[in-house]
Amino acid sequence: MLFLKNKKHELTSQWIKCSSCGIAIYKSEFSENLNICPKCNFQHRMSSQDRIVMLVDKGSFREIDKYLFSEDPLGFGEEYSEKLLSDMRKTNLSDAVMTGTAKIGGIKIALGVMDFFFRGGSMGSVVGEKLTRLFELSIAQKIPTIAVTASGGARMQEGVFALMQMAKTTSLVNKMQKTGVPYIVVLTDPTTGGVSASFASLGDITIAESKAIIGFSGARVIEQTIRQKLPADFQSSESLLKHGFADAVVSRKELRETLIKVLGFFKK
Repeated sequence: MLFLKNKKHELTSQWIKCSSCGIAIYKSEFSENLNICPKCNFQHRMSSQDRIVMLVDKGSFREIDKYLFSEDPLGFGEEYSEKLLSDMRKTNLSDAVMTGTAKIGGIKIALGVMDFFFRGGSMGSVVGEKLTRLFELSIAQKIPTIAVTASGGARMQEGVFALMQMAKTTSLVNKMQKTGVPYIVVLTDPTTGGVSASFASLGDITIAESKAIIGFSGARVIEQTIRQKLPADFQSSESLLKHGFADAVVSRKELRETLIKVLGFFKK
């Protein structure tokens, strides 16, 4: 097939290549299929906005704390500040999580959805603060919280300020559990580092998307440390389910209906 040179970008920009099987997928078909490859069923990463549209009742999401922005507390300099601005423009987000209230199956919830496309979903002061405020709202209004995770861990450019968010979010999850507010976690690919070692691992119900990478340290680092070959399914959703760290592993297409069932159980 021949392409006109000045039309090349326009034509190729309508297609996306599956990172698993390598086939070309028409972008509109890819989006309609929830970023799932129609050939191999590989679930590609989603933006927080797309995930919210996929999960909640139409038009029910109300964002909170939209204008909290990250700064450069350790003085990494202009390069880091430019990366933050670039990600803000690229994702239309102020940081790596969107928070708000919504309804799923007619049930009001507090919802936090992380976005891997903003600095690898890393958790810094803003992510921790937004989630803390979300959990506080959940307690005040006595509504369930759903946290959808996607993260490479704590944000290294914020050092101890980022690590503080692990304790901060964990303390609020403990408060939710003491007050009887349901807390549901949805683990997506990837959920690693400080996020996996804090609020992401504390759900009353933990659901994982199939074939997601979930763990603290990378498999290669662990292999080099213990000098042993790890199982092929190490740090996968399926492995978590097998060892009791997840309550269910579901396909993305089944996630909304699964959450409706879980929320209905807590409502009863």
